[in-house]
Amino acid sequence: MIDLLEGRFFLAFIALLEEKSFSRAAVRLGYVQSTVTTHIQQLEKISGQKLFHRYPRGIELTEAGKVFSKYAYQYVHLSQSLKESMNELDQPCGTIRIRTQESFFLTRMLPFVQEYTRNYPNVNLRIEQGSYQDILNGVLDYELDFGIVPQDPNRQDILFYPIMEETIVFAASEDIARKVRNAGFQILNDQLFISNGTSCLYHTSAVGVLKNAGIMVKDALELPSLEMIKQYVSCGKGFALLPEIAINNELKTGTLKILPFNSKMSFSHGLIGHKNRELSFTAKSFQSELQRFLWV
Repeated sequence: MIDLLEGRFFLAFIALLEEKSFSRAAVRLGYVQSTVTTHIQQLEKISGQKLFHRYPRGIELTEAGKVFSKYAYQYVHLSQSLKESMNELDQPCGTIRIRTQESFFLTRMLPFVQEYTRNYPNVNLRIEQGSYQDILNGVLDYELDFGIVPQDPNRQDILFYPIMEETIVFAASEDIARKVRNAGFQILNDQLFISNGTSCLYHTSAVGVLKNAGIMVKDALELPSLEMIKQYVSCGKGFALLPEIAINNELKTGTLKILPFNSKMSFSHGLIGHKNRELSFTAKSFQSELQRFLWV
């Protein structure tokens, strides 16, 4: 099979996988659409498997395509690493793919990204947002150079590099916080609990702490972004578990208050990478710079 495969076939496969459209994949690669179609047909002929389902609304990977995607990402990554090594780089360049939770990016990583892109203009940081499981899956499937997660997955195939501790707090409006002070935590039984959803580790931790305090979450709302959660809670529409740093401004202005639970919650955020993925020079440099910037 190896003597039939060409790098451009892999690039066409990844472009189609990520763009979900033959026309958009062609624009991304600078090809005409028929060229992308031909490359995918060649791959399917070589592999002996159908890799994509074609629908009027777009494309979707077949089971064979899902298997093939892991090797396609590894191929492109190794090609980039080889190019960097052969060029004997004295400055990082190329692309680094990272996935993290939105709250961590906005509160912790954004200042680093601003500094890093100024210092290393030849590096293309492709940063995506995802839940804990999305991040872990991306690393396991070789889609990403790194993920950033709030705890060590404790898997033999995953390397975990601690970067910082994060304190998490329950927050509510002044009105709800006053009711808690006057009547106790039991009033939260009748309040809406707001989070990023059950796939978020913060949500899981919150439910455990609330249960220990005798509070059962009867009504919950899942919102997709940190800012939406803060705004909703500020209006007096329930309470949420949030990174303390994310609400510093709201605490100063009094629009949000920390609910005084006895249990202190913290997470050890870290970079994760696949054990079998060879890090490029650029990826190693990025890892070192991020750990230096964030670790306290």
